[in-house]
Amino acid sequence: MNQAGTIRTGATIAATLYTGVLVGLGLYPSEFRYLFAYIPAAVGYAVIVFDKWAWHWPVIHRFTGRPWVTGTWRAVLTPGPDSHIPEGGNRGPITTYMTIEQTYWSLHATLRTAESTSRSSNATVQAPENSGTAEIGFLYDNKPRVEHAHRSPRHEGACRISVTGLTPQAAAGHYYTSRFTAGDMDFTFIDRSTDYGTFAEAQAADPEHRSN
Repeated sequence: MNQAGTIRTGATIAATLYTGVLVGLGLYPSEFRYLFAYIPAAVGYAVIVFDKWAWHWPVIHRFTGRPWVTGTWRAVLTPGPDSHIPEGGNRGPITTYMTIEQTYWSLHATLRTAESTSRSSNATVQAPENSGTAEIGFLYDNKPRVEHAHRSPRHEGACRISVTGLTPQAAAGHYYTSRFTAGDMDFTFIDRSTDYGTFAEAQAADPEHRSN
């Protein structure tokens, strides 16, 4: 379980147990004199609401200062000239789609191409105070479709993305892989949906693809 999951689970269990104890003792919140005893439980549930939703609500978002990047993005990869791309491989630019699932304390990214899927681990969001720019970094594990595995084997890599503003619509970054390839990434925001399960589904939702 990741850090965010641990925090939410701990807050839920603690708040629920505490509430159960109060009710078991006959201290019902309907009686005003016992109402304040429920404040710790309310704080526990508030932690969950904050982590999943409230941190990017208007006004609160200005105080948290963390970019809200949840959703699906078109990412165009441009391999560098020194990348060790196998014969028959795509030398770019390569159109991909990245889906980001984000809470205040966690972020998970899934990058899909027509040939493979990459999933993130150890993701971090660094947003310096009083700065309009933040950096998202993560490691990832890439798994190719079986039909492409002979020339594009499973591999690991790292990615760093720079975003500007609280609700960015575009971003840029770099990627590096264990196959000795590296390149640039240019992102364009599509929508807030995280439900696209395949490259084809994300592509079908891309306005640029539909207009071609």
